[in-house]
Amino acid sequence: MKFLKWSLITVVVLGLLLVFVGMPYMQEQTKKHSPEKTATYSQNGMDLSVHYSSPSKKGRVIFGELVPYGVVWRTGANEPTTFTTGGDMTILDKKLPAGTYSLWTRPEASEWQVMFNKEVPDWGVTVLSGGKETTRDPEQDVVQVTVPATTTAQPVEQFTISFEEDGQLKLCLSWDQTKVSVPLNQ
Repeated sequence: MKFLKWSLITVVVLGLLLVFVGMPYMQEQTKKHSPEKTATYSQNGMDLSVHYSSPSKKGRVIFGELVPYGVVWRTGANEPTTFTTGGDMTILDKKLPAGTYSLWTRPEASEWQVMFNKEVPDWGVTVLSGGKETTRDPEQDVVQVTVPATTTAQPVEQFTISFEEDGQLKLCLSWDQTKVSVPLNQ
């Protein structure tokens, strides 16, 4: 009976150490390799921000290999990328109410599906799948749009999200030799 009691106490203590020491340590280590970044846009009555973690290419083939085609990606590293709008807006022809959303993508060679989801999960992927399966609930998608993927002139080393304006405001995602632009309107 004493052995069972001590075994149970040992398992509980190890579990608590994993949750309160191991997980924060792992998150800190991954953020060294994929630093957190924020892109903001505050003009023309729009107040937008995107918070994401920015992994590096490091000589790898990104789209089609590291990030497989046809599979939902949490769009960055570590926690899911968040998109915040201070007011209602339109993405292509779809309404997105003011709020904070998780940003998900399904890359393909010639086009990407971009999804804005009401839920912002803690990690965004399941640990047991080794990060291959997301925790996104498709029922919570508020907006889904499909946009073309273009090739960049030079490889982009770090995954980058930015706002660009050329007569049309766009949310741009760039990494390796791929760039995706999502048109945004008030």
